[in-house]
Amino acid sequence: MTQVLDCDEYVRWIKQADYTLLAMDTDMNAGNYSWVCFKAQQAAELSVKALLKALGKPAFGHNLVALFNDLSGYCSNVSSRLRFCIGYLDKMYVTPRYPDALTEGIPYERYTREEAEEASNCARLVVDWVKGCSPCH
Repeated sequence: MTQVLDCDEYVRWIKQADYTLLAMDTDMNAGNYSWVCFKAQQAAELSVKALLKALGKPAFGHNLVALFNDLSGYCSNVSSRLRFCIGYLDKMYVTPRYPDALTEGIPYERYTREEAEEASNCARLVVDWVKGCSPCH
């Protein structure tokens, strides 16, 4: 049985991921490091969901590790760095946004440029990986 690809849906989601990367750059330049971290998670999530949707697989929730694992076996070039980035970004969904996510302090005061740079690099790696794996070129 031949798999039917939904490349139109893939394009919609991957374009949103690319747009989110651009917005992340604006926040980085403004020193909004907590937002960079959250948007990095979002860019990665959007891109992974783009590939899942292209393949006709469910793409629900925000657990980046689980979403990524749903692609298990689809694309073989999964590096240890990519796995690290998926786990790193998975932790950036709630904490950067909610004042009560930390026991003390406020997220925007706690995130550093270094964390934001790591998140940014990871998001780009994930989006590039998805684009490289996608059957929708």
